[in-house]
Amino acid sequence: MEALFKTWKTSRRIYLSYFENYSLDQLNNIPNGFNNNLIWNIGHIVVTQQKLIYRGSDLQGYISDELFNKYQSGTKPTEPVSQKEAAELKELLTSLIDLTIADFQKDIFRTYKERITGTGFHLSSINDAFECNNYHEGMHLGYMLSIRKFV
Repeated sequence: MEALFKTWKTSRRIYLSYFENYSLDQLNNIPNGFNNNLIWNIGHIVVTQQKLIYRGSDLQGYISDELFNKYQSGTKPTEPVSQKEAAELKELLTSLIDLTIADFQKDIFRTYKERITGTGFHLSSINDAFECNNYHEGMHLGYMLSIRKFV
């Protein structure tokens, strides 16, 4: 699990750099030909991690239903993200790592709802969920690398 957590931490540091290198207007910009923006991708990976790890284990997790519903799969930006919400997403990028690792070490993920994800991953355990999460975050980072060229 240490390697999975190391990869996850590296991924989140890369996501965090977008807050340092792009203005809120740039983060909110939806370039022509795209259906989302940089900040939506960040919100989406935060929400998906909570869905894969916590909700997949029948646990609530650490984000509000409002945030969950705004960034879950199948959504897209409907209005610009405020500075306040951007700050919340930035904080969640890092705080959820420590909370999740601590919860894993406390062995709270005792059950897992087996399923196949929309991208075709068969999830039957918490370990599968962590691996899928890292793949998912890498995939969305790729989308962001394309979007950033146009903002």
